[in-house]
Amino acid sequence: MTRIAFIGGGNMARSLIGGLLKTGIATSSLSVAEPRAEARQDLGREFGVACYAENRLAAAEADVLVLAVKPQIMPSIHAELQDVLARRRPLLISIAAGVRIDQLERWFGHALPIVRCMPNTPALIGAGATGLCANRRVSPEQRAQAQHIMDAVGLTRWLDDEPLMDTVTAISGSSPAYFFAMVEALEDAAFAQGMPRETARALAAQACLGAGRMLTESGEDPGVLRQRVTSPNGTTQAALESFAADHFHQVVARAVNAATRRGGELAAALDDTP
Repeated sequence: MTRIAFIGGGNMARSLIGGLLKTGIATSSLSVAEPRAEARQDLGREFGVACYAENRLAAAEADVLVLAVKPQIMPSIHAELQDVLARRRPLLISIAAGVRIDQLERWFGHALPIVRCMPNTPALIGAGATGLCANRRVSPEQRAQAQHIMDAVGLTRWLDDEPLMDTVTAISGSSPAYFFAMVEALEDAAFAQGMPRETARALAAQACLGAGRMLTESGEDPGVLRQRVTSPNGTTQAALESFAADHFHQVVARAVNAATRRGGELAAALDDTP
């Protein structure tokens, strides 16, 4: 039985624990380190897993360590885990945005197998999208273990080129916010034309949900689907021509580039952290 320990018991850890339990994994194989007493109590009550205030206790018998803490906290937790890392040599899975594998190797040890993941917030409802990459010490079995853990909350895709993880952050990690901003804009536009906000929001959100399902379930190219709902000289064409006049594709490209660049900057800020 693979033993999995979570360092950090926040929302993403909770979603992963809940997803894993739904796959049939035993509660006895999971443990969580969470410094906040109230959060520990909630985790134990909701999931029935062992919860600890200290990282080393949660990790003591772990085969896999899921590092579910904020990037700026990552450098400070390695000292407490050194004995466990030396004794167990677990697979490390980091879900901290922007933290590179070479940084994790520097903090936790160059001899450890490490998988870097970038999930997104829809993982909280089992509809996540996660990019993964691994260092050369990750075995095929450990790669499968990492994928199984992240598959518990949605779709996963492996990348061989780690710098593309910043692009993953831009197109899936951050993009739920782009979607929410789009719905906000649609709601505001409909409200300006006299529609009640609640109705506008419900219609826009459901339309986006339906479009997303059509795209993922049909397997069709998004351009093909766009063309199918665009009648010549119709309302959709008028809207799309307005988007094009405002250089919609360039706006999106600039936004993705900005998010990608910022991801690299955040990682670089941790380079001097001991």
